[in-house]
Amino acid sequence: MNEMVEGVETWAREHLENWDRQQASYINRREDRFAVMLDVLAEAVPEDALVVDLACGPGSISDRVLRRFPRMRCIAVDYDPMLLELGRLALAEHGDRVTFHEADLWDPTWIEALDGRRPHAVLSSTALHWLPADVLSRVYRDVGDLLLPGGVLMNADHLRQLEGRPLFEELSRQDDQATQARDQASGAMTWDTWFSRIADHHHFAPLRAERERRFANRPPNPDLSVAFHVAAMRAAQFREAGSIWQHLDDFVILAQR
Repeated sequence: MNEMVEGVETWAREHLENWDRQQASYINRREDRFAVMLDVLAEAVPEDALVVDLACGPGSISDRVLRRFPRMRCIAVDYDPMLLELGRLALAEHGDRVTFHEADLWDPTWIEALDGRRPHAVLSSTALHWLPADVLSRVYRDVGDLLLPGGVLMNADHLRQLEGRPLFEELSRQDDQATQARDQASGAMTWDTWFSRIADHHHFAPLRAERERRFANRPPNPDLSVAFHVAAMRAAQFREAGSIWQHLDDFVILAQR
């Protein structure tokens, strides 16, 4: 490997770590939600399982899965060209145990990114809340069709549908503010600062225009409830579905095929 490639991979690894820090500043107990997801994998799927990291960003889930489970493999899927490239470089140390694929969940053909492979688990974090109800419901059906029998789906996300419960809303708001203040005071970047560093880097800057084109006309976050997610999973013929972890308005939802 030449020094230029090594340098970009090292830079990417550092900025994956910075990504994790800035994400944690918006998500209190982010590592706790990952720990729960990995614990479920340990109990529910084979040691050599194939895991799909759905809407993967730069691959935070894949990195954790591969480090904890040395025989597992990951397929990381996303539509953001900048984050995909960051993930490919940052996780290069894992070799062919992880592959990154470009796919748009709004397009039902996204499943072609798996090349016919059927996973034991599909995991997602802080991503699916961007999908409107009809697209999300169809994605859950897609995942149900893809998973091997007994396979699991886990979605970790902020789910803020708390109308009529002002105390719950206020506690969640205060927790978000306190987490951001604490972590950013200790050096975590804001999203805007982190993104500008990626976008200004010579390796990633050429991808910015394409990224902006792809997401230019997407609608705002629809704020679907936990109950909606669970109902959509059950409608997709998962035999079990429900929340397995919660901190205020932050949840991990689990379903089994």
